Amino acid sequence: MHPNLEPIILSRTGTMIAHKSLKIIVTFTLALALLPFNAFAKADPQAEESEEFNPTDMIMHHIGDSHGWHFFGEGDSSFTLPLPVILFTDNGVVTFMSSEFHHDTEGQYVVEKDGMRFVNYHEDIYKLDAAAESVEFDEKHNVINASKPWDFSITKNVAAMLLTVILMLVFFFGLAGHHKKNKNAPAGFNNILETLVLFVRDEIAKPQIGEKKYMKFMPFLLTVFFFIWITNLLGLLPGAANVTGNIAVTVSLGLFTLALILINGNKDFWKHTLWMPGIPTFVKPILAVVEVLGLIIKPVALMIRLFANITAGHIIILSLIGLIFILESAGVAGISVPFALFITILELLVAFLQAFIFTMLSALFIGMAVAEHEHH
Repeated sequence: MHPNLEPIILSRTGTMIAHKSLKIIVTFTLALALLPFNAFAKADPQAEESEEFNPTDMIMHHIGDSHGWHFFGEGDSSFTLPLPVILFTDNGVVTFMSSEFHHDTEGQYVVEKDGMRFVNYHEDIYKLDAAAESVEFDEKHNVINASKPWDFSITKNVAAMLLTVILMLVFFFGLAGHHKKNKNAPAGFNNILETLVLFVRDEIAKPQIGEKKYMKFMPFLLTVFFFIWITNLLGLLPGAANVTGNIAVTVSLGLFTLALILINGNKDFWKHTLWMPGIPTFVKPILAVVEVLGLIIKPVALMIRLFANITAGHIIILSLIGLIFILESAGVAGISVPFALFITILELLVAFLQAFIFTMLSALFIGMAVAEHEHH
């Protein structure tokens, strides 16, 4: 990113940005309006009548991770992008494509590789014992005839994160290339990117970290902001992955912030955390415990806020659409679909808002760690 980006935005350019943003919102809205048809499509009408609709399974399926990227349809008639399955077992590494499970997630279809047999039971892959034909459980739901290998597969969420990374590289290498060749302000999409970069710099990094030290943390803040925002937007498309609705992803983001706090915390920060000045000695150990707990709670709050808000939005939308099938009435669609569309449009704002809040609070916590205190 060019270090001397300056905001050169004319009113005409601002109007162009507003028009393009409106087009983007309309495009997302129209795409999401097709969600009920894609999310609940059935390959076999008779199977639909014989199976009772389970809203819990449907919601958990759509917000959960999977070894294949399912877009629409059911069973062998579904459109699913196969992804690599990478397993570390006692006998070595085993790799194959998720399509070899033939869309079966009930642990009935067995894949044989290198003398070992594997099944996919609700997106958990098990290695079957010699005489086992499928996964069996005891009364406490513990597996009794299979073991779980280390699973390093490229799942749907991982593939979506890789897609986000590719998009970010394309966007920002393009913006950096423009500034290397031209001194004038960029136009079009690069203008929008530069505006957001300046927003993160001037409204988040500088106020929270300070003029002297903010540049050191700009790469992290920009990466976190655009990563969360882009994955949130992609997650609103039908068939897309729920990346930031996965607690493992938000935990990782929170740990990055915690690592920066611990690594960059200065002497004053640790002094005020572990043995604060101006406080009676007998109180200091108690306050030190509270401060250390607070240090851990900060990234925990970051990860839970992001995870809960994104997951809640998806669950509400799917629940509203699911009412049509729970009540088995097409008339309910006249109420549930408009409400679901309203929540979807609201989620466009939440996608940006959660990226902003996570980045701002990360900058605030980092700023507290690197701030210089004056003692009199």
